[in-house]
Amino acid sequence: MSRLFDSATEFDSALGERRAVSAARAWQRALELTAPITRNPARILPTVIEEGARRFREKPALLSERESLTYRELMERSNRYARWALDIGLEKGDAVCLLMPNRPEYLAVWLGITSVGGVAALVNTNLVGASLAHCVNIARPKHIIVAAELLPNCLPAGLTGDARIWAHGDGCDGFPRVDHAANLYSGETLARSQRRDVTIEDCALYLYTSGATGMPKAANVSHGRLLQWSSWFAGMMDTRQDDRLYNCLPMYHSTGGVLATGAVLIAGGSVVIREKFSANQFWSEVVRWDCTLFQYIGELCRYLLQAEANPCEMRHRIRMCCGNGLRPDVWSAFKDRFGVPQIFEFYASTEGNVSLFNIEGKPGAVGRVPPYLAHRPPAVLVQVDYEKGEPVRDMRGCCIRCRAGEPGEAIGKLRNGSPSVGAWFEGYTNDEATEQKILRNVFEPGDAWYRTGDVMRQDERGFFYFVDRLGDTFRWKGENVSTTEVSEALCAFPGIGQALVYGVAIPGCDGRAGMATVVARVDLDLAALRRHLLNCLPSYAVPLFLRVRSELELTATFKPIRNVLQRQGYDPASAGDVWFHSKEQQAFVRVDQHLYVRIQQRQIHL
Repeated sequence: MSRLFDSATEFDSALGERRAVSAARAWQRALELTAPITRNPARILPTVIEEGARRFREKPALLSERESLTYRELMERSNRYARWALDIGLEKGDAVCLLMPNRPEYLAVWLGITSVGGVAALVNTNLVGASLAHCVNIARPKHIIVAAELLPNCLPAGLTGDARIWAHGDGCDGFPRVDHAANLYSGETLARSQRRDVTIEDCALYLYTSGATGMPKAANVSHGRLLQWSSWFAGMMDTRQDDRLYNCLPMYHSTGGVLATGAVLIAGGSVVIREKFSANQFWSEVVRWDCTLFQYIGELCRYLLQAEANPCEMRHRIRMCCGNGLRPDVWSAFKDRFGVPQIFEFYASTEGNVSLFNIEGKPGAVGRVPPYLAHRPPAVLVQVDYEKGEPVRDMRGCCIRCRAGEPGEAIGKLRNGSPSVGAWFEGYTNDEATEQKILRNVFEPGDAWYRTGDVMRQDERGFFYFVDRLGDTFRWKGENVSTTEVSEALCAFPGIGQALVYGVAIPGCDGRAGMATVVARVDLDLAALRRHLLNCLPSYAVPLFLRVRSELELTATFKPIRNVLQRQGYDPASAGDVWFHSKEQQAFVRVDQHLYVRIQQRQIHL
């Protein structure tokens, strides 16, 4: 500080003013970087990366243990994939599914495909069986690129259609090698005659989201949206040429695959890519790679806070971390223990038009609308009937806005064609799924709003706080879990006639753990059920708790009483027989009072 203060109150006031000024500058940078997007429709993200390659040449762009690419090498590699896509006859709008672990090559592949008008469907690499087949099939791909180590998961998945499978890497006899094929082409910039007319309105990616109900849906993500995300976060984070961002989040998600990489690359910085998160190696690698930024989800921060002390955890040069889902009870402890100067929390969804940003660093808040942007708020909260999962309407049939502090569903007004790409809602590959996310006649006849399915509250200062998620989806270990998908997997097992899946809270854990109450015969083979679930669901979607009953209580409309079961949870004193999916014993074990207390106190691996 440049001078002494007469009191703590005066100091806090001065600090608040500095934060307000810093936040205002961040908003200004973000607005300035995104304003030209709709004025230059042919300038897409691959174009911006190409501009960076001419400028930064041999500067590292993507770094990893497996491989590293300079800006020149990244551009040349993506150009090779662009020529490969053209040579195999990929037309504008044709989809290519991509299943590959985190690595620099991953970005080069989809940059090349999308630069010539193809659509890259970034498939979750944890999926197996019917879930994997569903995600591939709804993209209707002409080609599927699979890392060699993931081929064993893909072959028995029952993929349909005429898509051609290409392997990437060694150990995949019987399939053409896409990496070998791409190496046959030139890495030089494509001539104008080789390019297609691709604009910000064209679809670039399919990113998968569980949404509110049902199996995963493929969200349409345009080139404009990719550039909007990258440019906005570059402005908010003030990314620079000397920044290095540590990214251990899945690159098939929008956060790890677009926000983290794009925001740094368009500024000339470098991205360090790790295949999977490791709490034990996190700080050592952040220091070894000399990183200044990292991307998080709330679970990641909690795991780091619970990990044993690391000598490197206070020797880093991190100036900011950016992400979402950081719990209020973790926020301050995380910031203090690891000496992170600034936490930039935000709220957004892959397909939605509601985005909130907490650049001020208010613990627990997901965002705030600055006073100078109050005329175009990104979100409005409306009262909700939680039993029906629908907004409450008044006598005129209009939705009712929430008061300050009152929880309600966040919705965003649809403004497709708006100069602000962030206001667009581009929907899914399925028209019916798209329509289900639109709320009509909200405040006036004919208006349309996007439903987030998320309940929030807003305080008198304008800060938004996440409360809960509506519908049939809950979040666990940083992933959205579809109750419908899990229920279908359970009911496919012999002996189970009905299944109700829901999320239950565990003290100190982000999101909700999966729990299922099933109607089944008394001789249900739990060991076989466990093997069945692990074969057809991602590990994070396998229910952590299981109740077996002879029947379920139903409402007057023959729906199971979910809220009663959720309230009883996994406490054996109220729920009776409950089984816990033990990672240590690799089995479902009965929950007694001793085990219940251990789970409540997080003394057991979840």
